[in-house]
Amino acid sequence: MIERAASGPLRRLVVLRHAKSARPEGVADHERPLAARGRRDAPAAGRALADMDCLPGLALCSTAVRARRTWELAAAQWGTPPPVRLDPRLYHADVPALLDVIRETPAETETLLLVGHNPGLEDLVLTLAADGLDDTLARVRAKFPTSAVAVLDWRGAGWRDLVPGGALLTSVAVPRGRR
Repeated sequence: MIERAASGPLRRLVVLRHAKSARPEGVADHERPLAARGRRDAPAAGRALADMDCLPGLALCSTAVRARRTWELAAAQWGTPPPVRLDPRLYHADVPALLDVIRETPAETETLLLVGHNPGLEDLVLTLAADGLDDTLARVRAKFPTSAVAVLDWRGAGWRDLVPGGALLTSVAVPRGRR
């Protein structure tokens, strides 16, 4: 369980797995585009983040085409999207690499959005969450599908203070667009 007396402001890490991608023959993995379902689901993820009051102050996004397009379609649902940093280290990153990138976030950023790939994102959520509300942890353990959103809350003076087991998984959603 998270220590309730943790110091520092409330911070929020929002983790978004890229939307469903296509697998065209002869296209390198990094260059794979979104599938039709991904093009429908990514805007739904953006709307869900707005509905959940989880709009970020900064977004960190993998350089893979499917992640960048997910970001673009999701952020287009908001009045003024936050700044985004495309970071090649997020492409197929494991938990230590993801934490390295997250910990570079400026302390003034209270809500951070991370757009990337599995299995790294699922592993990150399960590593950071000491506990979860309702059945959130069980849902992530069962599956963290494309377009899935996980919201982790924690307290700390800055992003360097984020440690394994230091967050509470407050929400998990899998937004889907309409055909």
